[in-house]
This record gives sequence, C-alpha cells and structure tokens, in this order.
Amino acid sequence: MKQLTKKYALALHGGAGAVAGRDYTTTEKHLGDLARDCEQQLAKGTKALDVVEFAVTELESCGLYVAGRGSAPNSAGYIELDASIMHGPSRAAGAVAILPGFKNPVGIARAVMERTPHVMLAGAGAKAFARDQEFQEVEDAGNYYVLPVGVTPDDLSSAAHGTVGAVALDLSGSLAAATSTGGTFGKLEGRVGDTPLIGPGTWADDQVAISCTGTGEHIIRSGGAVAIACAIKSGVPLDDAVKQVLDEIKRLGGDAGVIAVSRRGDIVTPYNSEGMKRATAASDQPIETKTFE
Repeated sequence: MKQLTKKYALALHGGAGAVAGRDYTTTEKHLGDLARDCEQQLAKGTKALDVVEFAVTELESCGLYVAGRGSAPNSAGYIELDASIMHGPSRAAGAVAILPGFKNPVGIARAVMERTPHVMLAGAGAKAFARDQEFQEVEDAGNYYVLPVGVTPDDLSSAAHGTVGAVALDLSGSLAAATSTGGTFGKLEGRVGDTPLIGPGTWADDQVAISCTGTGEHIIRSGGAVAIACAIKSGVPLDDAVKQVLDEIKRLGGDAGVIAVSRRGDIVTPYNSEGMKRATAASDQPIETKTFE
C-alpha cells in the first residue's frame, strides 16, 4: 500500500541498558546530532535502508555505546559482535553473529544480504566473508575498544547489556531497520542474542520497522519484533502491540526497549528497563532525545 502523503520518520536507540543516576548527556547530544544528520538525508530523498545503515555505522564507530568500538569482551577475553539489517518492501535481510575483529558489522550484514544467497553468517565463516569483501579490520584491539558512556569497569563482570539500532520511513514510503551489539558483558564465548536474529531483534515489512534492545534471551523467547509486526497485521494498534511484547518480556524475567516506525510515520520508543538512550525525528515533529522519562 502506498503512502498517502510524503512523510519521513526516524528513531534511533543506544540501548536499554541505561542505569538510573548515571550521566548520559554525551550520548543524548550524540544521538541528537546523528538524528539531525539522518533527518537531512531522509528529507532530500535518501532511502530508509541507506539511512539506517549509516546511523548504525556511526553508533558502532563512536565508542559511546555497547556496540562496535564500545563492546566488552566475552568470557574468553575477546570481542564478538552481532548485527542485522532488513529492508521492508522486499523483506531482504542480512546478519552476522559472533563476528570477531571487524569495526562495523552492520555493513557486513548488509553485504550478506546483497552479495550472498544467505540471511546470516556466523563466526569463522562471517570473518572469512568480511575479509574477502575487504571490510575494515581492527588491527590493535587493545587500543581500539573503549568503555562506553555510563559503563564502569565493575560492570564488565555483570550481565549488563546494550545495543544500538535505527528504524526509518523514507519519502517513498519504504521502511527499514538495523541493529548492532557487542552483547551482554562477560557472555559465554559463542553466545548469540536477539540482535542478529531477523524476527526477534530486527524486523521491517510494509507496515512497520522495529529494532529491539534489552536482555536478548527474553526478547527471543517473547517473539520480539516479529511478534509486534504480527499483532499489527492482525489489527492491533502499534502502541498496544509493542506493550504486549514488552509485558511478555517482563513476565519472562527480562527487560527491554523497542523503537518502531509505522508506514504512517507514527513513532514509538517504549521500554521497561531503567532507561533507554533514544532520539526521534520526523517531517512533522522536531528532534527529541531522551534517556529516562
């Protein structure tokens, strides 16, 4: 179904792992500046898929969030990254999981989508593919990775978590979503959460684009993003569909946040954790950034 009016909309998140009482001024400014860049791209006709990849690449590269440069080691002492991306109109999707040694996994996920017949590559296979495609590797891990904003050294031994994501509606009415993470701190080697899974962590179709953040195991068990999308298809309003899944995640013992944009340009960014770093922008509303209510 075509858009009735020319409209764009965007939401970004820097993870639902924000801890009450900590200062996220730096991330709020970064998210606001990035939302402005993305809004300018959407306003001049850039496709949603390109905008969400650009946004997540920036979020991975800055080191402010638990993704890309801001990721923490697993229990074996090295970084494993997950990412996914999805194009709503075609349902084309790509993902990488437990990928070591590369700077921007979301770009590699898009390459999986566009340059292979597969949806996901993991581990050694993902690494070989990324190297073959000449993506940028991390040459000196000790000097590249940093603690993200709001994370202390004590958190590295906890189950703290974080993710980044972007969802967008472009002027043609197309939707897209992308998500990236370094996973939970101290995770077991080889652990895969919801982020690289098309369905639980990331989803985009003709109706809605969604990126999830939170405790991945509980998001997977709730159905996550695709459960929201299915509820919307059955006639449930966007707000209610998201609330149903967040309530189920909470019932299962987890916490999470969701960013979603509908084909009409509606934006929702609810969460049931202490806070979620987020920013929104649209053709009919100003940029807004928040971490807590």
